[in-house]
Amino acid sequence: MLETLHRIVQEVNAAADLPHALNIIVNRVAEATGADVASVYLRTPEDGTLALMATVGLKESAVGRVRLKPDEGLVGLVAERAEPMNLENADRHPRFRYFPETGEERFHSFLGVPIIHYRNLLGVLVVQQQTHRRFEEDDVAFLVTMGAQLAGVIAHAQASGDIERLHRRASRASRPLRGVPGARGVAIGTARVVYAPTELNAVPDRKAENPHFEEEVFLAAVQAVREEIKELADRLDGALPAAEQAVFEAYQRILDSNSLIQDTLERIRAGSWAAGAVRETINAHVRTFDEMEDAYLRERAADIRDIGRRILMRMQLVGSDTREVPEHAILVGQEVNASQLAEIPQERLAGVVSARGSRNSHVAILARALGIPAVMGVTELDPARLDGRELITDGYIGRVYVEPARTVRREYKRLMREEAELSEGLKQLQPLPAETTDGYRVGLYANTGLISDVGSSIESGCDGVGLHRTEFPFMIREHFPGELEQARLYREVIAAFAPRPVTLRTLDIGGDKALPYFPIKEDNPFLGWRGIRMTLDHPEIFLTQLRAMLRADIGFGNLRVMFPMVSRLEEVDEALKLLKRAQQELEEDGLEINAPKVGVMIEVPAAVYQVDSLAKRLDFLSIGSNDLAQYLLAVDRNNPRVASLYDELHPAVLRAVNAIAKAGLRHRKPVSVCGSMAGDPGTALLLMAMGIHGLSMSSANLLRVKWVIRSFSSTEAQSLLQQALAMEYPDDVRELIAHALEQAGLGSLIRAGK
Repeated sequence: MLETLHRIVQEVNAAADLPHALNIIVNRVAEATGADVASVYLRTPEDGTLALMATVGLKESAVGRVRLKPDEGLVGLVAERAEPMNLENADRHPRFRYFPETGEERFHSFLGVPIIHYRNLLGVLVVQQQTHRRFEEDDVAFLVTMGAQLAGVIAHAQASGDIERLHRRASRASRPLRGVPGARGVAIGTARVVYAPTELNAVPDRKAENPHFEEEVFLAAVQAVREEIKELADRLDGALPAAEQAVFEAYQRILDSNSLIQDTLERIRAGSWAAGAVRETINAHVRTFDEMEDAYLRERAADIRDIGRRILMRMQLVGSDTREVPEHAILVGQEVNASQLAEIPQERLAGVVSARGSRNSHVAILARALGIPAVMGVTELDPARLDGRELITDGYIGRVYVEPARTVRREYKRLMREEAELSEGLKQLQPLPAETTDGYRVGLYANTGLISDVGSSIESGCDGVGLHRTEFPFMIREHFPGELEQARLYREVIAAFAPRPVTLRTLDIGGDKALPYFPIKEDNPFLGWRGIRMTLDHPEIFLTQLRAMLRADIGFGNLRVMFPMVSRLEEVDEALKLLKRAQQELEEDGLEINAPKVGVMIEVPAAVYQVDSLAKRLDFLSIGSNDLAQYLLAVDRNNPRVASLYDELHPAVLRAVNAIAKAGLRHRKPVSVCGSMAGDPGTALLLMAMGIHGLSMSSANLLRVKWVIRSFSSTEAQSLLQQALAMEYPDDVRELIAHALEQAGLGSLIRAGK
């Protein structure tokens, strides 16, 4: 059964479109279970009806015609209960519904399973048989597994528009794709699909602007792969048994096959760009091998895929993307990364949409820093079908519209105008302090990481830099930057904000932040070698950075140094010793060094329970709420399967932050928050009430937070905090905050428009 399942999954994944995939499913399921009938019913998003969309065993003419209401028939009952139903005498069940056009009166046994994608019912998969019998447990398990596989296919089809075409609907309903808010805002623009060169099926559809050039790129890539395979074979000649060495000969035969070359060239000449043509040719060959009965020949499908990936990677090197970036580009991908975002000119970047990730993925944090809307974790997304299509991204509620209807576009244009008016109106708050109506003041700081962040942060009227991410210069280079190079970069930031404080966080790599020249391979990187753990293990890297920071501060005195990912007091003690050593080394060189204030980021639960000891050793504490929430809730913030469980308003997170704030007050040490909690206007109100001294955020959010603080008294904020801390559910806290903002006339801070 496992082998059968594996073959079906491969066939479905290689299907050209949804109708093809559905037909594969019903035919293979009928064969595997020995059923007389296998059918797929899909739920229409408009009215919830269940429409027969593929079948083997029922009349073909019934496809598209038979539709059941959600409370109608056995299929409706499966959907209603969201669990399998296995009936021996289905025609005697009170919910049995007879459709003469299907011819199903001949079938007595019924097994139906729901097709569910992230709690959303998409349809029902059914098998039926003429004889009276209950299907075996293995059949039930098999059908449940197939339903889960089909759910992903249907979700992708919804993103590409195949569902609408399958339902034969002439009008575009503009059903939005659902994700999670990554960065607030609304954007209308053109999809610019990005993909990793190893993701063959992520290659987008695209027309060839110059077919002759595309042919040259493809043929050059094929020749390069031929030479690469020959080099590998020569290098291992004599080191491998003859049977294993034959693999390279098989690769060469595949590359030399006339069908691979000619099929791809024909697709290019028909109008496809080279990468898309390679994707289609490889998938067609893979389907052929997957359908073979011989197990050895089926395994050759893996060789075909590997050849395709190698050709694709070579084409990335041979031919570059020369297309002009759209004026309002919305970056779209399975997993958009920071370097892909940085490649788009900032003045043309309108938004980000990613199939993976969460609100606190690194790219979402960057999007907030740039002030562009982002929607993350759009699991229904099929980027390969979206390149060049019009999109609307709603970063407030996490929705994406593909080729929206005119009425939807008109409404979002209105909301964008209102947003622009609101942002312009808030500029009058720039010179004013973040002070409550009864005189309580809190510092508002900017999060920075790129030199381009400096100008917008200063214009926002911030009180300084609460977090400067020093890892960005490390991530965009091919080697570790030297001491003088780092010092020059840090000095630009320190000088720009002087005399306002600038907090430089020491190198924080690992987790979802990797260096191409310093790879860290771990099974669980978020619980691994990252932050202070890595830099303490490499004092040569750490001391270089610390000396660069101290050197950059000469003549200013506004530097603050912060250590990330601290979980043990020994780490703090050792880091402080290295900082002292760096200062002494520079002083021995005759430089006059300012001793900076030093703090740590509290972002793991262990640090929460050692906060008193940390406060005694340090000058300040800073709460990294993104990671703190992730570790407290045991939720990988980049995993779309659990992204909905990540919630900074969870009672555990609020109470942990409150405990840290109280410790700071006890020891008279300032506590700040530099995670996304600080940039959320409503949550910022609660943080201020806790006694947090500073809130550090992207400059795009600063005036919105200032508006909230200046609209409430500290007494009102304290009342909200006490209510929030007593609540058991995050949604109740969210509703409390939303109600308070609406009552104060600040509802436009939590939704699009005024």
